[in-house]
Amino acid sequence: MSTAISRATARTAPRTTPRPGLRRLVLGAAASVAAFGSLAAVSPAAYGQAGLGDGRSKERDHLTITVRNAGGGADGTFELYCGPDGGSHPDPRGACAALERDTRWGQEVFAPAPKGGFCTMQYGGPATAHVTGTWAGRSVDATYDRRDGCQISRWDRLVPLLPDMGAGRDA
Repeated sequence: MSTAISRATARTAPRTTPRPGLRRLVLGAAASVAAFGSLAAVSPAAYGQAGLGDGRSKERDHLTITVRNAGGGADGTFELYCGPDGGSHPDPRGACAALERDTRWGQEVFAPAPKGGFCTMQYGGPATAHVTGTWAGRSVDATYDRRDGCQISRWDRLVPLLPDMGAGRDA
C-alpha cells in the first residue's frame, strides 16, 4: 500500500526543474512589448523626418475639412496646414494639436468606428464633416456624423479639428 501512495505522490508533485526555453520566451516577449511601447507615440513630424510615408514626407500636412449642419457659424470648408500651423481653419493650432495627440504608430487617426461594436443609441444632431488631404504622409478621406454614441465619441475626439458640438452650443 505504501508503494501506491508514493506513486500517487510522485505524479502530483510539481515539476521543480527550470524551463530555460520558457524563461527566454517570456523575457523576449516582455522586451518586445517594451520596445513597441516606446515607439507607440510617434509625432507626424518625427514620422516625416524618418522618411516614412509615401515619399512626400518633406511636405506640410494639409487637410480640407467640410462641415455641414453644425450651426452657430461652424459650417463651411476650411483648409488646415500643420508644421507650421495655418490655413483658413478657425483654430489651426488647436486642430493640429488634436491630431498630434491622437497620432500613434500603427493606428489610423481617421479610422471609422469598428463594425459590430456596441454603441449607445443617442442622437447628437445633424452635423456632418468630411476630411480629405494628407496627414503624416498618408492620404485621408474620412466622413463624420453624430448618429450614435460611437460616432459622437469619434467626432469629439477630434475637437477642435471638428467643431465642438457640446451641450452648451447652439444647434
